[in-house]
Amino acid sequence: MSSSISPRLSRRGFTFGMAGLTLTAACSNGVGNSNAVALDARVDATLNEMYSKYPNTVDIANKANGMLVMPLITDAGLIFFGGAYGQGALRIQGATVDYYSAISGTAGLQIGAQQYAHVLFFMTEDALNDFRRSSGWTAGADIGYVVDATGESLSTDTNQLGKPVLAAVFGQAGLKFGATIEGTKYTRIIP
Repeated sequence: MSSSISPRLSRRGFTFGMAGLTLTAACSNGVGNSNAVALDARVDATLNEMYSKYPNTVDIANKANGMLVMPLITDAGLIFFGGAYGQGALRIQGATVDYYSAISGTAGLQIGAQQYAHVLFFMTEDALNDFRRSSGWTAGADIGYVVDATGESLSTDTNQLGKPVLAAVFGQAGLKFGATIEGTKYTRIIP
């Protein structure tokens, strides 16, 4: 009886061992960085789309100390509960310095799903440092919007530009409208 069990355990052990070796080899050869490479490519595409559709954001980006770019947020709600999730990158002077996830939950009558992108512009060094030092930074009501939830450019008057954090929410697709980032929690990740 022990001889019939032993070959199965050996095959299983061999299979799991090979899977572990393959994973280890992939990570050590840089293949594990493919998630970061893909995320950076989506960030680049999102910035290009934003700059072409909303030219007012080019000047804002040039004045910002850093930008958090979230290329794809998926937001879904059913009956009384909903939530959103996405991943993105923090860019300082055009270079990615960290990766973040965004998550939010909603309550209230809702149904549908949508996808959108958003960019946070950190207009002061203090705002950027507060974000980077936080173990879980949450977007508050004091954020100014330069592209609103319907995808329309807003005027960037001195009142808006005086806010420490500005946001652009755009590229909405789906059946649920009115995307906002208030209450969204951002956490540093390793993609």
